[in-house]
Amino acid sequence: MKILVIAPHPDDEVLGCGGTITKHTKEGGEVYLCIVTKAYTPEWSEEFIKNRLKEIEKANKILGIKKTYFLDYPTVKLDTIPQKELNEAISKVVNEVNPDVVYIPHKGDLNKDHRLVFESTLVATRPINRKVKRILSYETLSETEWGQPIEPFIPNVYIDISETFEAKVEAMKAYENELKQYPHPRSLEIIEALAKKRGSEIGVNFAEAFILIREIIE
Repeated sequence: MKILVIAPHPDDEVLGCGGTITKHTKEGGEVYLCIVTKAYTPEWSEEFIKNRLKEIEKANKILGIKKTYFLDYPTVKLDTIPQKELNEAISKVVNEVNPDVVYIPHKGDLNKDHRLVFESTLVATRPINRKVKRILSYETLSETEWGQPIEPFIPNVYIDISETFEAKVEAMKAYENELKQYPHPRSLEIIEALAKKRGSEIGVNFAEAFILIREIIE
């Protein structure tokens, strides 16, 4: 099975589905990651940008990601990019990977980059052109819970990550510049709390939750 994870920013993949990614790889799946944006100067330092690539590489190794695609659009500036261009860039990755399953951010997230990536990925995975069997949207701490009340995250798919939660934590630790102190949502304490909450909803220790966008059963 081939899995493609679309992350607007580095660390979204860990926050949203880090345990699930590891579960897939441990079960023999091939997981590919597409990171849509990157940091840039002067908003971020050259040192930060250089270290970010090392953080991504370290997190990928922990999760078992086979290959990462970098689209290199400017972070928090996707609304300056023509939608057609973003659609085509994501479509190119989808064409190359030819995934069975695709994970995307939630359409109601606070960060507009997330919402635009959601929309463009749906264009790139239209069933008339693609044979993607399943599309799931994930929740991203500090984006989903602070997002639009008209588009709440109400999960209908849960994945037990009790055996892979520690890999999620270690991968998040790789993103040293993104980790915050409790009670910030991107603290290790809240990451664990959310995984426990989602786990409690299905009677397991830890889980990640998703919204099923589309599933094709043949």
